[in-house]
Amino acid sequence: ENAIGLGFEDAALPLTLYVPDKKARTIAQLEGLNSYQTVYAGTFLVQQEFDNKYVFTNIDFLRYMLDMPAEAVSAVEVHCANASVDKVQASLQQALGSAFLRETRFEQNKSLFKIMRSEKWIIYAMLSLILVVAAFNMIGALTMLVLEKQKDIAVLKAMGASANWIQGIYLREGLLLATIGGGAGMLLAAIVCWAQVKFKLIALQGNSFLIDYYPVKMIWEDFLLVGITIVVIALLASWLPSRKASVQSFSLKS
Repeated sequence: ENAIGLGFEDAALPLTLYVPDKKARTIAQLEGLNSYQTVYAGTFLVQQEFDNKYVFTNIDFLRYMLDMPAEAVSAVEVHCANASVDKVQASLQQALGSAFLRETRFEQNKSLFKIMRSEKWIIYAMLSLILVVAAFNMIGALTMLVLEKQKDIAVLKAMGASANWIQGIYLREGLLLATIGGGAGMLLAAIVCWAQVKFKLIALQGNSFLIDYYPVKMIWEDFLLVGITIVVIALLASWLPSRKASVQSFSLKS
């Protein structure tokens, strides 16, 4: 529809299709093209990449235009409902050999899915940057805690506590804060994602999509990556205050 500018009101409009002549030496002029008359029946609207690229017609009419044998096909699509795509592809490769090209939906649209994966990592980098900014609040909070507990630290050192042991206290404090905050955040995210999958809370505007709600899929590897990121940033943010608490000398009079 987008490529030829036709709508539903143009149904039954006659069209002339031009196809390169297999016997022609050049197609620079119309003499190298075969023309065929057909009737425009309707439009489809999926996404711009498909709308501007594909035209659907009767396979017999296409064979006639391309002067192909009656049983000739150029491609076969295999839909896997509950099977592994990789296993099906491997089975087809074993059965058909190297004479046929086998590509999954992801391989056929490499550029599109590559952009989608890039967007995912860009969002991850942006959110990680937000965590780094939030880590300064943790540094400030732990630093204030060190200043408030100067006498307690002095007592512990007088009782024989080592610098590493005192440093470990504040590292564990920072890790505890990160665990509580990160755990609560991931739990809330899981609840929101579940609610979106179950009740379709966020709708997609427009009629150009195959579905009318924002698709969501929870992947445990993503939750694991977020958890590791939170722990690493928390440990780095806790190191400076904990180092100060273990190295700096405090007096009971302070």
